[in-house]
Amino acid sequence: MRRRSPLPPAPLPQRDGIDPVRVRLPADPGGTWGTVRDHLVERFQGAIGAGRVDDMLRTGRFVGVDGVLSGGEPYLAGRYVWFHRDFAPEVPVPFEVGIVHRDERIVIIDKPHFLATTPRGRHITETALARLRRDLGLPALQPAHRLDRLTAGLALFVVRPEDRGAYQNLFSGRRVRKEYEAVAPYDEKVALPVTVRSRIVKERGVLAAREEAGAANAESRIELVERRGGLGRYRLLPTTGRTHQLRVHMNGLGLPILNDPIYPVVGDPDPDDFSAPLQLLAKVLEFTDPVAGCERRFESGLRLAAWDACSMA
Repeated sequence: MRRRSPLPPAPLPQRDGIDPVRVRLPADPGGTWGTVRDHLVERFQGAIGAGRVDDMLRTGRFVGVDGVLSGGEPYLAGRYVWFHRDFAPEVPVPFEVGIVHRDERIVIIDKPHFLATTPRGRHITETALARLRRDLGLPALQPAHRLDRLTAGLALFVVRPEDRGAYQNLFSGRRVRKEYEAVAPYDEKVALPVTVRSRIVKERGVLAAREEAGAANAESRIELVERRGGLGRYRLLPTTGRTHQLRVHMNGLGLPILNDPIYPVVGDPDPDDFSAPLQLLAKVLEFTDPVAGCERRFESGLRLAAWDACSMA
């Protein structure tokens, strides 16, 4: 079997914790592109316009392995080109990222509500990954898993690229015990504890996941820890990790998590309103370290504001 050549290192540094875009020029059997510029214009004019491509070439924004590209270089299939996107302004998420643990292999953080784990969509520089790379000076840092933007709590990042697969496999192989905490309505008619098993489907472009008939692909254990008036504090123990799984299962029990903007009804909250965080917290991570071989247990130092407010009422 022919081995794939290793990718050349990026000649551009990260910007605001974000890697440059890498483009590999494709084969051109029809001889359509005589120069590098010809291809870049065709490729990106729909998104940013030919004029903007020319501006970026003129100001040295496109770089190859041998340095800055003018665009007039002869087209060569397989050539690598790097550049940085122009990031749209983002409203800063006004909460700090807590460092729970840091060593030469991993960083465990307490991610605040509203902060995405990794760049995606409208959230690029205001993400946990971008912040950590900048603040800790760790440009190779990568997440081992993803925590929903609205959920707060523990997330594991890997420092060294050679260790990344081992820690990612912990999560994909379901060898991590995860414990969540939630605040939701109390209903004496809902018998707890209960293990919920169902089939959850999440379609691209649709905000809400749904449960449908078929073989179960999601499992969660739901326990009531404490009750105060009309609210309960719940321990949630997922066995699987489907998108929005805990939110869907709590809603299916008739116990939608407090301040959930999607379940039971899809709302239209202001994306820059940080006043009503989803009351869901990734509380505990437990696993056998795949590199060190030792047992690890981490607990979040964050608290759910609605429960604290209830205790003071």
